Formats: sequence, structure tokens, C-alpha cells
Amino acid sequence: MSAPLSAREVKRHKWWGWGLDDVTFNWRNKPGFAPLAKEKIGLDLLSKPDPVAPDLSEHQVPASRLGAAQRDGLAEIVGPENLLDDDEFRVLHSFGRSLPDLFRARAGDFTRLVDAVVYPGSEEEIAAILRLVIEHDLVLIPYGGGSCISGSLTPDEAEQRPILTMNLGRLREVVEIDDTSGLARVQAGAYGPDLEEQLNALGWTMGHFPDSFTYSTVGGWAATRSSGMQSDRYGDIEQMVRGLRMVHPDGVAVTKAIPGRDAGPSVHEMILGSEGRLGVISECTVQVHRTAPVRQVIAYMYPDWEHGIRGMHAIARSEVKPTFTRLSDGPETRFSLALVKEPTSTKSKLMGKAQDGLFAFLRSKGWDTTEGMCISYVCFEGTKERVEREKAMVKKIVSRNGGITLGAGPGAVYDQKKFDTPYLRDFLLNYQVFGDVCETGASWSNLNEVHATVYDAFHGVRQAADGPGFMFCHMSHSYHGGACLYFTFAFPYASDETALAEYYDAKNAVQQAFVDLGSGVSHHHGVGTEHQPWMAEDIGEVGARMVRGLFADNDPGRNLNPGKVLAP
Repeated sequence: MSAPLSAREVKRHKWWGWGLDDVTFNWRNKPGFAPLAKEKIGLDLLSKPDPVAPDLSEHQVPASRLGAAQRDGLAEIVGPENLLDDDEFRVLHSFGRSLPDLFRARAGDFTRLVDAVVYPGSEEEIAAILRLVIEHDLVLIPYGGGSCISGSLTPDEAEQRPILTMNLGRLREVVEIDDTSGLARVQAGAYGPDLEEQLNALGWTMGHFPDSFTYSTVGGWAATRSSGMQSDRYGDIEQMVRGLRMVHPDGVAVTKAIPGRDAGPSVHEMILGSEGRLGVISECTVQVHRTAPVRQVIAYMYPDWEHGIRGMHAIARSEVKPTFTRLSDGPETRFSLALVKEPTSTKSKLMGKAQDGLFAFLRSKGWDTTEGMCISYVCFEGTKERVEREKAMVKKIVSRNGGITLGAGPGAVYDQKKFDTPYLRDFLLNYQVFGDVCETGASWSNLNEVHATVYDAFHGVRQAADGPGFMFCHMSHSYHGGACLYFTFAFPYASDETALAEYYDAKNAVQQAFVDLGSGVSHHHGVGTEHQPWMAEDIGEVGARMVRGLFADNDPGRNLNPGKVLAP
């Protein structure tokens, strides 16, 4: 067991953006980035001064509405040092990391902030806090790592009652590992890196690596139905979480860590994805696996998206069991190449020349190496023999579908940088540019139509606004019946006054295209408030009525993160 943390020691984002204060996106060592930004979104970085980090002291932070009796009661439960109402902590915990959240935070739009942040140190303290919340008619918002981009953490501006955020970051331990069953009991506030460090030290891994891995928690993964980059091998969170404990004002709901459930409608499934509407997840029992002796990411290149999708589908239907498969479309491949650092060493310069030679060869074969070819990554894990055997099988599949094998070099670079993208969004916001993502799950037979239609929807909105826009996409999270399509878009907004309206015009067009084509409103980003408008279309009116009934019966006073997932 590690030493207990106090509230101020818990890992946190900077108040205005993603991650650490001293980590930023550096475009100056990437010679391809500035030209691409100018071409696609009209951003001339060479003429712009370096941005200055936002300063909270320039904004007026409204006073906390928490009453003295409520404050004293909470302090008695967790200790005064674990109840914080500093301006920075209240601002930080009033916004997730969605683009609208960060835009409003940077602008000092503090119309409604949470009134205090409480850090329980045990399940008993969580229960005591919930009883106090009900007794004093407060609103409670559970908080994991703060990486949510769907609005699940954002307080309702119309809420007049005091709002309390419960940060679970002090609850970060792997409590127990059942070696025989391959199950680990984990406290809900364990961040991804802390969890893996504890598991790896004993030869285990959970294998769950979402994009938000460095700033998300086990409880947050369960509460929002997270999916990780390695879901091809390890599954999505609903396959990983075998049992859990959720604290409710009336007690603790416990689901057993068993292989199957045949006891009527599943309470376990009700809790997964509930986003704090039913209570606070305090502990999860998750599947863990022995760390593989060999891990290797191999890069491939296809001439175009259609060939790439055929290759991905063939891999999904083969005997190969990769850890992950990923295919970037032509625009994303170009974007990825624009992020390559300028070569400085002899080795990197030689690799650059080799790449130039390869691209010249591909052009001679009729490939579009500007924005047509599509890079793919496949991760292999296991014994050396298994990895070599599966690599050989995939190489043949790729070749049969018109692709070529690039090797381990590009794959290793991708694997090292896969968690860095959110810092680019902060960078773009400094220049009045929005960069955001939308994702969906679609069947193999529907993937190409969804891919093309979403592009048309986004560019149609940007053309109507008479403004530039850039979109790219990758396929990930491959399944027997389909895959996830993950779209990224960027565009400069006209003014601060119209910015969010412009943003929602673009995002809503993409989300509506998802639903109209029969794909999901979201694959793994949760619902919150951002995806709520499409929930009834996504699950049907009868399904929506059933979920509303569950929330209303469970929380008649609307104290538990009200308004998220589905409105009343």
C-alpha cells in the first residue's frame, strides 16, 4: 500500500487545459505542421506571436454557496484538509475537458461553479457524504480524473442548490489480486498510470489504455463505459469490469465478480455507464492478464481507405488476435506525417531519405502520397513465436489487400506518442481555432458510408459558414461485426461571441449523421450533456422512458448528478 494522499497531492489538470502546466505542443520542431495548418485552416503560425497562458487572477470567481453547517459536516467526515473551496480548485472541478468546457473556462465564464470539492479517503466516508448530501439537499457530482469530454462533470447553470464535487483521487490502491482467477480489486480513484504501475510490479496488466489514460480513473472508465486502444485483445470496460461496489444513499450496491449473470435484468449493467446518476462507484474488480514477454507495433500502408478497410476486416476475421488494429484515412495520415519532428541525428536523417525514396516509388505505382494513402498500425503481444507467426499472417493479409509493410520503426514512434494529442487542442485554442473529436461504432457493411457521409456533413456546414475546415478519421476498436470510426475536426471560429454556435453547428451535423445512418451516438466518450440530445433517437423512446424511470426512482430528489445522460 502506498502512503495516503491529502487532497492537494492528488493529481490534477491545469485549470484551463489538459494535463501539466509545463507540457505543451511544440510546432517549431515539426517542419510539416505549419504549412498544413495554413493550407487547411488558414492559420499562419509564422506570423503569430507565442501565446501567453491564461491567468485565473484576471477573472472574477463567484463565492461558494456552501453553508457553514454543510461545510462543518463535510470537514468532520473527511478532515478540513480534504475539503477545498479555493478558487482554482472550484474552477478546475467545474469543467471537464470538452472543448465547450475549456472555451468557457478560458473565457472566465464562471456563471455556475461547484461550491466545494470533497476528497473521501474510504468507502465509509463516501457513504457519510452521500447521507449529508441528501439531508441538506445538495447536488453531488462524482469526479475521477477530470478528462470527460461529454459534459458529465459540468454543473447546471440553473441549479440553485449548493453543488459538491466528490474527487476520488485519494482512493487509488490495488487492494487485492486473485492470481488464480486473474481478477484485481481496485479502488475507483486509481489513475491509469498508477494502476498499471502497481499491476506491472507484480507481472500483471489490465490492458486498458484509452486516449485519456494519463488523466482518467478506473471508476471513471466504468461510469462512462470507456474503451481502450487495446480493446481488440482485452475488451471494452464492460468486459473487463467483472464486479463492482457503488455507494448509494441507502447503502452499497454490490455486484459479484462472476463469469456470467442470469438473475433477471443486470444491476451490474445498469451501473456501468450511469455517470453518477445512481451513486458513486467506489471499487471495481477487473480482469487482469500476465504481461506479455514480447510486444511489437508494426506499421503498414495502404493505397487508399477502401483497400485499408478491406485489410482491417480481413484481419478481424482471421485467426490473428492482435492487441489493437488502427487505420488512419488519407487526411489523418497526412496530418500524422506533419507531426514528424525534423531529423537531427544521422539515423533520423537516413530514415527520412528512405521514406522519401519509398514515397517516390509508391507514386510511380500510382499511389497518392499526399492525401490518399492510409497508414495502419497493428500491435502484437505474446511469446516470440506467437508474435512472429501472427506478424507473418498479417503481412500476407495486408499484401493481398494492396498494402505494404513499413515495419517496427513507425509503430514504435506511434506507441510512444499515443497519449499526447490533447495538448494540440489546447495549442489551437490559443489561436482561436477549435479542434475536437466525435466517434461512433458502425457495422463493417456501413463503415464506408458513415465515413463519407460524415465528411460531407462537416464540410457542408463549414462551406455554409464560408470558413475553412479540416477533418480526418481513423478506424479503431475492431470487432467481429464492425469497428469504431474516430473523427477529428478543426476550424477557426469567427469571434468569441459566435464561437460556440459555430462549434455546435459542426458537431451537431456530425452527430446527426451518426444517428441517421444507424451507427451509435457515441462509442466510448459517454453521454453527459453533449450527446444527450440524440439519446432518445439512439435507444428509442421506450428505452429512454425506461432509463428515465430508473433515474427518477433511484434519485427522487435529483441530488445525484442530475440532468446527465437523459433529461427528465
